[in-house]
Amino acid sequence: MKTSEVIAALDLPDGARVDRRVPKKLMLENGAPTAADKRHINDGIEEIFWVAALKPTTIGVQEYRDTLREYLEIAVLLLTLRTGAKVVRVTELVHRAVPYPTFLVTEHAARPSVSVVHKRWSQGEAGKTVLDGEVVAAEWDNALDADRRRAFRDALALGNQPRTTLYALYQGWIDTLLTLQAARVTGTFATPNSTEHAAARHEALQEYQRLEAQIAALRAVAAKETQLPRRVELNLELKRLQSTQSAARAKL
Repeated sequence: MKTSEVIAALDLPDGARVDRRVPKKLMLENGAPTAADKRHINDGIEEIFWVAALKPTTIGVQEYRDTLREYLEIAVLLLTLRTGAKVVRVTELVHRAVPYPTFLVTEHAARPSVSVVHKRWSQGEAGKTVLDGEVVAAEWDNALDADRRRAFRDALALGNQPRTTLYALYQGWIDTLLTLQAARVTGTFATPNSTEHAAARHEALQEYQRLEAQIAALRAVAAKETQLPRRVELNLELKRLQSTQSAARAKL
């Protein structure tokens, strides 16, 4: 899958298209709090392209406001990175720099990834927005995800997202990426059937991934352990974690 295929899968109306290059200067001014971050942007970004602006007037979905956030539009951006770019950090910096919730399609080493993250009002700076939670990202793997290509493309389509508000629509895309992550564990790409189901799956996926990291670390320790009693102890702990992980997997 290529970035162009991801953009096409969104099935955006012509009226929402912007198709304009974004000067890197804007990212430096709004998304680079440190000298190191400025280097990441300067050295890592080849091009930023503003694909579309999703607003009530362009897609027929109403804006959203509450005490935490104001979603007047969703930006769709295409980010092309250079070889050696700090992908995770640059992706986060772009999300920070754009004042709107952003559907970010990134191309790096000829592989596309998609990332999303909610935004909210800053508590320290009036009128400023900050990230609300961790960036949810999924890099497409042609070998790993081949059987899910059609299902993932269909799930990305604008017409298949909730359309009550821009917040609900954006949350739908977050849930779609989480569905792909869950499918890599379960082998089945199945979109959630309710907001409660999506929230429960997200919690189970976070638990599964946390346990995966703990299991990997424990295996590394056990492989180096020379004392038999300690190895037995580590193996028992490993089995306990694997059992807990299996329970988390069952909730996906």
